[in-house]
Amino acid sequence: MSETPLLPPLILHPFSGGTNTSDLVDGSQAALALQGLVDSEIDNLELVRRMVTGRYQELRMLIFLGKDLRRWTQQCVEHIRRSEHDDMRINVQSFSELVVESPPEAVKEKLKRWGVTDRKAIFARAIGLHSILEDPPPAECFSLSFLENYHRYADYAFICHQHLKPFLSLKPEQYPFEIFASEEYARKLAEEWQQV
Repeated sequence: MSETPLLPPLILHPFSGGTNTSDLVDGSQAALALQGLVDSEIDNLELVRRMVTGRYQELRMLIFLGKDLRRWTQQCVEHIRRSEHDDMRINVQSFSELVVESPPEAVKEKLKRWGVTDRKAIFARAIGLHSILEDPPPAECFSLSFLENYHRYADYAFICHQHLKPFLSLKPEQYPFEIFASEEYARKLAEEWQQV
């Protein structure tokens, strides 16, 4: 059996339609103030509003990231099905585990350069949330309790997703892939086309 070919690249797209990034920072600061970890002159009602706004933006970003991860895991399954390495134990869960637990070193390094400090939690939560929600519903659809603690729900949703089917665990050295921001990948393709 020959060496496994390079998997499709994981392409991450920008997400829009929300408010700006200051909502994320304000939301984090408000959450800390509500827990009594930092002092604040802002009244509790406004702190709760800011925290909820920030958490909703986090949730939206994770759902959109989950779309990209789901698209990639499905592309990887299709890629393997067309190869001589086809094994029915390799499925979406195999690639979800690969990207969360043990991506290639080059992918880990690139994510660090991008400022991603907790890849495992972010990718697992994105996959978990997207397994429940195709698109983010309006903020009013979520309870305050859910928005305050969405990360716990997302963690368990990922565990549930991974237990839907038995799967074969994959080694990163046998299933290499690259990661790109969508703009970066578009530039790469344009450069390659110009060289043809």
